[in-house]
Amino acid sequence: MQKRKITIYTDGAARGNPGPGGYGVVMMYGTHRRELSEGYRLTTNNRMELMAVIKALEAIKKPELEIDLFTDSKYVADAISKGWLNTWIKSNFKGGKKNPDLWKQYHDLSKKFNINFHWVKGHAENIYNNRCDELATEAADGNDLKIDEYYEMISRGDNSLL
Repeated sequence: MQKRKITIYTDGAARGNPGPGGYGVVMMYGTHRRELSEGYRLTTNNRMELMAVIKALEAIKKPELEIDLFTDSKYVADAISKGWLNTWIKSNFKGGKKNPDLWKQYHDLSKKFNINFHWVKGHAENIYNNRCDELATEAADGNDLKIDEYYEMISRGDNSLL
């Protein structure tokens, strides 16, 4: 019997970089499909790309299932598949590596899962990646945007969380 998998597509967007941003997620398991998105008033594209992955993993109720995760973010895909994240964590993000809060959150969360990352070309013919882009940009353009507290604190020069 073939093991069932969860298929996830993620995308992030920012209107300006930094600027208002959002993420979009499409999750599929068997015949079930779920979409997630949220917008933030001040953030970056890379933060939203990574936030999409984190929010997707947080939504999984069965960590024993294998995950195929598709992203159009080379930043996310390469950091994980090429081992950069492990190096960043070992050095405590020395050299000003960005988004340590989200990378640490991802790293802790990912230990519960068997995740296969796949890079897909953005803004191409992949309907699920395109749907994630729609969700992310709609969220960035929405009302009632959340606060990306870590990013806003750092952008003000407050390094108390580092």
